[in-house]
Amino acid sequence: MELKVYGHRVSQPSRAIMIFCKANNIEFEEVSVDLSKGEHKSPEFKEINPVGQVPAIIHGELKLFESHAILIYLASAFPGVADHWYPADLVKRAKLHSVLDWHHSNLRRGAATYVFNSRLAAVFGLPLNPQAAAEAEKCLISSLSTIESFWLEDSGKFLLGANQPSIADLSLVCEIMQLELLDENDRNRILGPYKKVQQWIENTKNAINPQFDELHGALYHLSATLRKQ
Repeated sequence: MELKVYGHRVSQPSRAIMIFCKANNIEFEEVSVDLSKGEHKSPEFKEINPVGQVPAIIHGELKLFESHAILIYLASAFPGVADHWYPADLVKRAKLHSVLDWHHSNLRRGAATYVFNSRLAAVFGLPLNPQAAAEAEKCLISSLSTIESFWLEDSGKFLLGANQPSIADLSLVCEIMQLELLDENDRNRILGPYKKVQQWIENTKNAINPQFDELHGALYHLSATLRKQ
């Protein structure tokens, strides 16, 4: 069955899906959905994802959205995916699910909202919202502190003390990479105090390169463009 991945490379969860596929030799057709043109809200795309958000996939008769659900499905449905991505051990899997559930209510809410309202809204022709950015920054800082002090254990290089990356590492690091769109001083101000988080980001990049950098190319390009403005 052909796998189609609908997304946009500036979208952090879209990148996570595509990186996972490339890192695990899962063949797929990338269908670009231009967020700046509102293609994610088109009737055609809403036939795939009624919520109107990327990423989404079609695999055979299955239409699936929500990046964590997609990652879990891909890790389970395709042979040859190494166990460290989504462990068969139920205890390890339950702990991984706890990280994923925490992500959307904390890190994603803080990082995505802060970047959008302090920097990215203008790309979509919308005004920046300093008040919303200030509230989101509190959530972002709290989330980075939780990763630093709780999710990153001393026994391993990755989340939950693991020695190899999981889908949780990939998803959360792609989220934090969105901070590349910030002014360099602002990014350093936010990330600078969290040395374990910074090392974990580098560990994850190194473990999943060259696919990681390949899929972040569009983000790096947009970041360079924004810094020239």
